[in-house]
Amino acid sequence: MNSLERRATSALSAIYALRMVGLFMLLPVLSLHLDGLGGSPALIGIALGIYGFTQALLQIPFGLLSDRIGRKPVILFGLLLFAGGSVVAATAETSTGIIVGRALQGSGAIASSIMALLADLTREEQRTKAMAAIGMTIGASYMASLVLGPVLASGFGVAGLFWMTAVAALVMIVILRFWVPAAPTVFHHRDVQPVPTQFMEVLRNGQLLRLDFSIFMLHAVMTANFVALPLVLRDRALLPVEQHWLLYLGVVAASLLIMVPLIIIAERHRKMKPIFLLSIALLAFGEMVIWFSPGNLVFVAAGLFLFFVGFNVLEASLPSLISKAAPLTSKGTALGVYSTAQFMGAFAGGAGGGLLLGWGNAEGLFLVSAGAILVWWLVSLTMTPPPHLLTRMVNLGTIDKDQVRELTRRFLQVTGVAEAAVLAQDGIAYLKVDSRTLDNESLQALALKLRSN
Repeated sequence: MNSLERRATSALSAIYALRMVGLFMLLPVLSLHLDGLGGSPALIGIALGIYGFTQALLQIPFGLLSDRIGRKPVILFGLLLFAGGSVVAATAETSTGIIVGRALQGSGAIASSIMALLADLTREEQRTKAMAAIGMTIGASYMASLVLGPVLASGFGVAGLFWMTAVAALVMIVILRFWVPAAPTVFHHRDVQPVPTQFMEVLRNGQLLRLDFSIFMLHAVMTANFVALPLVLRDRALLPVEQHWLLYLGVVAASLLIMVPLIIIAERHRKMKPIFLLSIALLAFGEMVIWFSPGNLVFVAAGLFLFFVGFNVLEASLPSLISKAAPLTSKGTALGVYSTAQFMGAFAGGAGGGLLLGWGNAEGLFLVSAGAILVWWLVSLTMTPPPHLLTRMVNLGTIDKDQVRELTRRFLQVTGVAEAAVLAQDGIAYLKVDSRTLDNESLQALALKLRSN
């Protein structure tokens, strides 16, 4: 990467991370706070998941709007909504007020606009690195949030968390203004942004739908767990609230030690489908362990450990699976639908978990979650093992439409190139390659020759 690309990647990753932490560090503490306000389980669930509903509704429209009016104005507007929602929630004295604040937080749906701005500021051959940096930021932010939420809430209260989030939003605005470089030109990037005319093509793809269902279920059961889990730890396992973070830190850290070898086996030894099915099974097994004895701290910790092993593997591998399964020129659309499913899953899990807790008890919630995961596992059995191909882009500059077929043929002649699509209007060749067999020197030589012509 050159200096501009490094600056853009670090700045936008920082914005993404601060926003994710602000949203997720409420998960392990919000149900306790709302329970203290007298909120019903249904309201607790809605408050936890409502950000996902507004985020799902607005992230694709905001991304498309950024094509028309520019990335930075859309991101700035989203950050102002995020800050406003944080202030509303911080000053709220009722569950309804917090729900409104969380909905406003989610309405600042700038994820797709951030990705598009990063794509504007990076060259095609460096974009994979930049997107990987954002991906690592997402995972690290989520894991950190589980520990930071209880720690900070014990010192400053949940209202204090919302105030910190509002201040963080202002810091993000400063970063956007002074650290993020100005994009020289705004392009629509098919590899990171959806194309409206491609939605039906993506929605008819059975493999992509299975993966969309997977991310929906993953975030649904995760959010549903956090409707009941903090209450179970406090009231059934008798773990003091100020010590909850120690449990989360322990199980998350231990789960990462198992996650990394599983990811390596899946990718390096091409065992993605078996590891995928194993991870879903670990989620179900974890839920069953907690269901068996929610009043026993050892059982709860063991169940959480199993759950987070499966969760971390799936959260890390699903975006890669989407990229592998998506048609070459529809990757951005596939990722847009995938992200929408993810956020709708968070909302469905929160709302459904609240209803289940209100109708019965925590055991019922964990048992229903285990049953839903079993259905998900059965659906995933029908998944075709994904091809172990990576997406590469080659900038060709100006292309005559009459050259497209010949250029596609020449790329397919390079060893290791499995699929190729050359788009004259974009001046880019989209390739799917096998990293083990790719003749990288021949590919680079061809790309240089075509650009010089």
